[in-house]
Amino acid sequence: MAVVFGGVGVALVTLFGADGEVDPVATGKHAADLASRGVTGVLVCGTTAEAVTLTEAERVMLIEAVRAALPDDVPVIAGTGAPSARQAVTLTRMAVAAGADAVLTWCPVSAAGPPTPAALVGFFAEIADAAGDRPVLAYHNPFITCADIPVVDLGALPVAGVKDSSGRPDRLLDELTSYSGDTYVGAASFLALAGPLGAAGGLLALANLAPEGCVAAFGGDVDAQRELAGQHLALARGGIPQLKRLLAETAGLSPVCRIW
Repeated sequence: MAVVFGGVGVALVTLFGADGEVDPVATGKHAADLASRGVTGVLVCGTTAEAVTLTEAERVMLIEAVRAALPDDVPVIAGTGAPSARQAVTLTRMAVAAGADAVLTWCPVSAAGPPTPAALVGFFAEIADAAGDRPVLAYHNPFITCADIPVVDLGALPVAGVKDSSGRPDRLLDELTSYSGDTYVGAASFLALAGPLGAAGGLLALANLAPEGCVAAFGGDVDAQRELAGQHLALARGGIPQLKRLLAETAGLSPVCRIW
């Protein structure tokens, strides 16, 4: 499958007005600014975007606004993870219709526990069918029960690659040595390891705040990696509200969150 993008991508925040309503214009401008500073891919409606609070109409507005604001060569990846396969398929079709260049999704919740390898293949086959000619990325995040995808199962999935938000160097090494698809790291803590070892790229919340530093670290700059440490740890402790507070302080962006 085609490579979705290479280099540092951003897990984009959703900007809200003082009234708590989505501000697609401001969100698109923020994405365009990051692209001008080295970001090569933009994830919209992902975890960092507070996607669980977004309506379907808001998701469409955001995808359309960000796609319109970016250069053609910077892909928009839409998060389409949902509690059920039915919802994820619907969100995937909507994202493609709205102009997404690729989708990122995690597996639906199951009362029976983690999905079997066969269930994983079946689910991602449904997503791939809904996405049509757009690439699909699987989302591995052990902090979300239904998004825990064993490395051994990745190769059988009809996806272009995986976003790995585990923050585990040993899992990254496993992916890079045993999985032929593209691996995108979701943690900014070891970019200077991931890039030189051959990861396809990153999809990072921290790239909202420090895109240049993330690009340098992914290129193997150890000093840049160390300089990111304070911001990375602040986000690890404070989550999305902390990220938005820092963006408000440094860039004058709205600090309004729906998730606290």
